[in-house]
Amino acid sequence: MALTGRAALLALASVLAVALLTPSWAGVLGWNLALVVLVGLDALLAPSPRRLELSRTGDAAVRLGSAAATTLTVRAPAGRRVTGLLRDAWPPSAGASPRTHRLDVPAGGAQRCTTDLLPTRRGDRRADRVTVRTRGPLGLAARQRSLEVPGVLRALPPFASRRHLPGKLAQLREIEGRDAVLVRGQGTEADAHRAYVPGDDVRSIDWRGTARAGTVVVRTWRPERGRHVVLVLDTGRASAGRVGDAPRLDAALDAALLLAALAAAAGDRVSLLAHASGPRARVTGSTGPALLPALVQAMAPLEPELVDADLAGAVRDVLTSAPQRALVVLLTGLDRVRLEEGLLPALPPLLRRHAVLVAAVADPRVEQLARGRGDAAAVYAAAAAERSLAERRRLAALLERQGVTAVDAPPDRLAPALADAYLALKAAGRL
Repeated sequence: MALTGRAALLALASVLAVALLTPSWAGVLGWNLALVVLVGLDALLAPSPRRLELSRTGDAAVRLGSAAATTLTVRAPAGRRVTGLLRDAWPPSAGASPRTHRLDVPAGGAQRCTTDLLPTRRGDRRADRVTVRTRGPLGLAARQRSLEVPGVLRALPPFASRRHLPGKLAQLREIEGRDAVLVRGQGTEADAHRAYVPGDDVRSIDWRGTARAGTVVVRTWRPERGRHVVLVLDTGRASAGRVGDAPRLDAALDAALLLAALAAAAGDRVSLLAHASGPRARVTGSTGPALLPALVQAMAPLEPELVDADLAGAVRDVLTSAPQRALVVLLTGLDRVRLEEGLLPALPPLLRRHAVLVAAVADPRVEQLARGRGDAAAVYAAAAAERSLAERRRLAALLERQGVTAVDAPPDRLAPALADAYLALKAAGRL
């Protein structure tokens, strides 16, 4: 049972009545007894929340930063009008508004209560219990109960790097057969012939064509399509570190989505593996328009797992699931212990079969600290930051010597830098 503001006013009125009309203990007892009887009777006459029928409809998924809505339909029993309040509880990160709704449901009728949702974090947001408070006919007391009405809103990755896609697609068209690309490598196909011009790679000269044409001609090359790109997301504790306002994992997801969209446009197959202490999400077999929706649905509920990622286990999983040559893109951190003890020992069998690209999220704050010279504290901070940057450069160079392409960029530049690295590998025929 709950008391309303009207009951408080009635109690105040009874105090004044005792003071002005019956200033005695008998008056106090009489007025309090009358107040208790009225409140109790009103609570008994209030409709039972158990008899209400509640159902939920609304958006099941929304891109992070966009608005969604969920609607509760409240149906009253026949013969009873229901007035009161309803609270549809969601976690704070769901951005629910308004928090409460006024109920005035006619007998046997229904009322819709719509709550706007603006999630501030990626992932699944689940509705808590729905609390219904039904008032009695006098408005002095109410009956209250919390009911389970399940509801889930999935906040999908925002894919902010989508704005880079048109420019990268233009570069892809130049690399592909729309324009001649004078490269030669194991991943290219001969496309056509044209006259030799100074600066062309002499290895592209077609000597038989030259004999037939009576002038030097070269083959032009078209990068092969139908390659396999395997995106491996490190969702261990390193991905939980925040750079700016978001964890490193969010920047990695955004970069993976841009690369997937670009690779799909290039005619390559894309699969996803999210890994921490073990596999956490997997997408395989999705192509065409179904690829990006499948990826964002798999990525949305991923949160960093506060354990060290098993990078050697992720490599074993890739070797098992991708027996043919593929481009393996590992989005992880440039951490000395994890790379030297976890990834580097597992690289040789991976590199014998696949091309490998490692992408990491850099913190632009470290570069800012490295430029500080204002006072002694700034100089010490700059020395520490410069040491950190030097260590990252050393690790990137170590990966390059192993035959791995390394990309290390801040969150806002990681996605285009990773796309550029993919296009460079494709142009060079290294996929």
